[in-house]
This record gives sequence, structure tokens and C-alpha cells, in this order.
Amino acid sequence: MARLVWYERHDGIEAAIHREKRLKKYKRDWKINLIERDNPDWDDLFPRFFVEDGPLFRLQPIELSP
Repeated sequence: MARLVWYERHDGIEAAIHREKRLKKYKRDWKINLIERDNPDWDDLFPRFFVEDGPLFRLQPIELSP
């Protein structure tokens, strides 16, 4: 089972890659604390991407009237 339990938004791909490389250097306990700070129940955050104010809302297919 795969769940999205944490994410960060960045202004550009370069900033995101730089942050990802920095995060890889931290120990597992630090990463777990990072997740649990914002998502203590480890909920799957992926469905939130598509709510009206979510980061991927604009990528949803437009429903056409029959």
C-alpha cells in the first residue's frame, strides 16, 4: 500500500530537487517527526490535491454536460 503522507510546495523544480537532496541526508527519526508535525495520523493526503483549493485542482478533467 502506498500513501502520500507528507509534501512541500516549491516555487520551482530546482528548489524542490535541492530540498529533496537535503532531506535525504536526515535520519529516519527526523523525517518521521516532520511527517507527524503536520499529519499525526499519517492520513493519505493525495485526495486533498484535487479539492477546490488543492494544488492539483486545475488538472482535473472537466466534466462535459450530456
